[in-house]
Order: sequence, then structure tokens, then C-alpha cells
Amino acid sequence: MEKTVYIVLTNTGTLFSKAIGMYTRKDMNHASIAFDAGLNEMYSFGRKNRHNPFNGGFVREVPTEGLFKSATCAIYKCEVTYKEYNQMRNKIRHMEQCKELYKYNLIGLFGVAMNIKIEREYAFFCSQFVATMMNECQSTQLQIAPYFVQPHHFEQHSSLNLLYKGNLQTYVYDKRGIEERVQKNTWKRFALPV
Repeated sequence: MEKTVYIVLTNTGTLFSKAIGMYTRKDMNHASIAFDAGLNEMYSFGRKNRHNPFNGGFVREVPTEGLFKSATCAIYKCEVTYKEYNQMRNKIRHMEQCKELYKYNLIGLFGVAMNIKIEREYAFFCSQFVATMMNECQSTQLQIAPYFVQPHHFEQHSSLNLLYKGNLQTYVYDKRGIEERVQKNTWKRFALPV
């Protein structure tokens, strides 16, 4: 029996995302890994605070909030063994427990642009993190070193199959069910303005 892992590529439309897009010439410039089809458990390296792009690190992402509200996406899935799945999950749990150690590897992005290896302990950029997670599995290892991986490299990986491409909210609400959207909108109507 196998388990499914999801690689989520997104375009949030932020200035930072647009700047990366100018270099990559690609639409999707953020990568995350998820462990369920509804993206309830989605992880990456990114902003810890929506309004501060310079305060980044290991984050559990919520695809229905913040910068993801108007994001477009490409979602890929791959099958891994139970052992590989548990290896990935255990690594994520360890990172969650020690998340204050982990920083966003902004310097590493410059290394990608200049084709120079810049590897820092406890520091990742989003695609470097996802590539590191994928390298936990024999069947999903990339041919490129994690510190050079860009989001579009996942699109070319033979073990990944495109599941969905389009609006992220449409996908999430389809997978999680319409009830969640109705409940959320109902509570918003009763919320007091801040």
C-alpha cells in the first residue's frame, strides 16, 4: 500500500513573487508540500507574518487565508511508501518542534541566480525545503541539488503527476467541501469590524 504526498506550486501575486518570476520567467514561484488532498497539512519556508516578507522561516501554511486567498496554483501528487511517508512526516514534526531555529534562506536565492552553492544550516527557501523533503524518498529524489531547485523543476519530475491547475480556493473548497466556505462566510457576516 502507498501513501500520497502533494507538491503545491503557487503564484500569490506579491511583489516578492513577481521579482522571482522576472528571474525564472515562470508563473508559479512558491513551493509547498502537503500530506492530504485538502491541504490541511501544508508546509513550506515563507513569511511568518503576511505583511513582512523579511521575517521568514518554517511555516505551516493555511491555503484559505492571507496571501493564498487570490493565488493560482498547480498541484502535483506522487505515491510514496509508508516508510518514506513517515520519514517525511517525522522530519516535518522535528522542524515544527524546533521551528525557532529555522530561517528563510534569502542568501540562497542569490546563490541560485548566480549558480553558486550556498547551503546554510537551518535555513531553506521554499523549493529547497520541498526538494529536501522529496529527497527523503528513493523514488522522488531530484537530479538537481536542493540548493539549486526552483519551483518549476517539480513540474518536470517524472514521479509527480499534475492533479489540478487553476484557482487555489476553488481546489481547496472542492476538496474540503462546500460546508466550510458557507460556515466561514456566515461567521464573517456576524464579525464586528476592527
